[in-house]
Amino acid sequence: MYQLKSAVSAEIEIKKSRFLGQLYPVLSRVEAQAMLAQIRAQHPSAVHVCWVLLCEGDSGLDDDGEPSGTAAKPMYNVLVHKALFNVLAVVVRYWGGTKLGAGGLTRAYGQAISDAFKNAELIAIEVLSEIKLAVQFADESQLRRLCEYYQANIIASDYTDRAILRIRLKENQVDAFYNEAHNLLRGNLEKLAIDDVA
Repeated sequence: MYQLKSAVSAEIEIKKSRFLGQLYPVLSRVEAQAMLAQIRAQHPSAVHVCWVLLCEGDSGLDDDGEPSGTAAKPMYNVLVHKALFNVLAVVVRYWGGTKLGAGGLTRAYGQAISDAFKNAELIAIEVLSEIKLAVQFADESQLRRLCEYYQANIIASDYTDRAILRIRLKENQVDAFYNEAHNLLRGNLEKLAIDDVA
C-alpha cells in the first residue's frame, strides 16, 4: 500500500469536455469534505465534481450526477490498481457540448486519474501492530532498550506484580522482536492478549 507525498493533478480534453484529475493525500472524511468544498468553490461553472475517498475506516465515492458507474467506479479502479490509500481522488468536468456515452465517460474519468498518478511521488505505508508483554521489574529496562533498538513505541504501561508494556511496532518485526525479547530475558516474559486495559 502507498500514499501520496503531495497533491498532484492532470488535465485531459475529450470532445471539448475538460477533465481535471486531482489526487490529494488525506487521513479522514472530514479533511476530504473540506477539500471538496474548496474544489467546488474554485470551479463554480463545472458540471460535475466526482470523487473517491479511500482512507482507514471511512471510504466513499460519488458520481455527482454522471450516469451510475461511469465516473467514481473507474476512478476507484485506478486507485485500487495502484495500491493507493489515504487518498482523495477528484475529477472536475467542464461540459464540452458533446455527449461521450457511458464507455467514453468511463475511459475519461479513469484516464484523468491515471494521468494525475503519473506525476505522483509515493510513500510506502508501513502496517503497525501491537504486542503486550509482562516482565519482572528488574527486566523492564532491558525490554525498553530493545524497544528503542526496534524503534518501537511503548503506548501504555501498567505496574502490578510485574511491569506490563503495550508496544507498537512494524507488523513485519513482531515475531523477531518477541523472539529476541524472549532470548534476552531468558524466557522471563509473558505475552498477553491485547485488550482495552494496559
